[in-house]
Amino acid sequence: MTSCEERDILNGITGAVNPGEVLALMGPSGSGKTTLLNLLGGRLIQSTVGGSITYNDQPYSKFLKSRIGFVTQDDVLFPHLTVEETLMYAARLRLPKVLTRQQKEKRAVDVIYELGLERCQDTMIGGSFVRGVSGGERKRVCIGNEIIINPSLLFLDEPTSGLDSTTALRTIQTLQDIAEVGKTVITTIHQPSSRLFHKFDKLILLGKGSLLYFGKASEAIVYFSSIGCSPLIAMNPAEFLLDLANGNLTDISVPSELEDKVQMENSETETGNGKPPPAVVHEYLVEAYESRVADTEKKKLMAPLPLDDELKSKVSSSKRQWGASWWQQYCILFCRGIKERKHDYFSWLRITQVLSTAIILGLLWWQSDSKTIRGRQDQAGLLFFIAVFWGFFPVFTAIFTFPQERAMLGKERAADMYRLSAYFLARTTSDLPLDLILPVLFLLVVYFMAGLRLSASHFFLSMLTVFLCIVAAQGLGLAIGATLMDLKRATTLASVTVMTFMLAGGYFVKKVPVFISWIRYMSFNYHTYKLLLKVQYQDIMPTVNGIKTDSGLKEVGALVAMIFGYRFLAYLSLRKMQLHCEA
Repeated sequence: MTSCEERDILNGITGAVNPGEVLALMGPSGSGKTTLLNLLGGRLIQSTVGGSITYNDQPYSKFLKSRIGFVTQDDVLFPHLTVEETLMYAARLRLPKVLTRQQKEKRAVDVIYELGLERCQDTMIGGSFVRGVSGGERKRVCIGNEIIINPSLLFLDEPTSGLDSTTALRTIQTLQDIAEVGKTVITTIHQPSSRLFHKFDKLILLGKGSLLYFGKASEAIVYFSSIGCSPLIAMNPAEFLLDLANGNLTDISVPSELEDKVQMENSETETGNGKPPPAVVHEYLVEAYESRVADTEKKKLMAPLPLDDELKSKVSSSKRQWGASWWQQYCILFCRGIKERKHDYFSWLRITQVLSTAIILGLLWWQSDSKTIRGRQDQAGLLFFIAVFWGFFPVFTAIFTFPQERAMLGKERAADMYRLSAYFLARTTSDLPLDLILPVLFLLVVYFMAGLRLSASHFFLSMLTVFLCIVAAQGLGLAIGATLMDLKRATTLASVTVMTFMLAGGYFVKKVPVFISWIRYMSFNYHTYKLLLKVQYQDIMPTVNGIKTDSGLKEVGALVAMIFGYRFLAYLSLRKMQLHCEA
């Protein structure tokens, strides 16, 4: 059972941060840090949000995406691209159109040196199965992806997560260096060391979605001491603050007001060690902040900022600013796609799989005879297997395309790096050159070993037929993957669909009942099988293995319709997902 009960995630948050400052959002898990960061960064825009967030006294607009950098908690990067290639592609897609390609690439090189990445610039990023750069270097590449546009505002979600203390300190030092040149940096952080804590200029402390403190990080301990909460032993300031946010007063003095309140209430409200329960502590801290500090801070924020009208009009502009034209976006994404996926396509495992299958087929049908009825029936079995193999293989490769790239697509589209149509077309066409190479190798082995018709026209027509089958099957895989966006459900549906298409492909069952015969015409295996029979036997005999070898125009038309139809369905599914994410 699921419930639709509404609850406040954030309540009563007030704050401001200026250029040259690093603001830390701290709080225990589930306190609303990431939600607040997403709101501030324009990543979460919903009608249920109350209150206001302004940038130079203006509300959020699409123009601001070109002035805001947002580093997510997870390092979403392509594993087979090098550090230099990753930043080069980001520069070419995100920097303004007025800059030349050389100027954009120079900016990427400057960022590499600014972040100290020159030693690993030619190293692949790496991932789960690919060895690459270290965790700290990966995080700096993610930061580089955002500061490459020279943003006025930089948001980071737990940039030190998973890093050792030295690497974490170096990362925060990098953020401080970025702020010192006039940028505004806002970062969430879970449990920094004392050295890290003292690097922050301002601090927002959250507890259960409420504001417990906003002000200078260096004055946080002084403030909590003034309301009666002082550490009784030497403690890391961050640990002290997180204990307070959790309502844990172990090794922390209990305020006199809270002691009196607990003593007046029933003894059941006390915990075993005589300390007030977390809920009571939380309520006290929220009330203390609202009564002592909140009004003063709100008055400061109400003071108007001295801004000229030109700057205000720019910030309020609702027009997106693309870093490249549609065609440039397509070309850049096409090149990036080929560079990223050529390692997968030409892995020794895939090449071995295709070539070993081709050799086994060639040996089983070695120099088969097409002059006898028995020989033609054997060859028909080979042709049907080719149609099935190159229908099955691309479907299960294409299924992974969009689910695996969902995080990257979401991140880059949120930053307005490119149009969805440019990405989709580049993603689906960059596979085509790679998809053609292995089938050519496969047919070169099988065709001549099996003794199929030896003429250039017959070979190339067979190749073209197989290529049409591959592109149609790939379209089905893309559509299933984009529609479901869940690999388990997608592979299950694809298995059932491909098996149905294979059984209806015209080889196993010649006479299909009328009420289910329509499935045959939806099967790319059926149309490919008919075309392969036509190429081999049209001028020899009109019917082979119970199938007429007619002109083949219907089969070509059906495959072409599948190629475009399945891809259009995949695009609509991606567009729907994107609109749902933006809603």
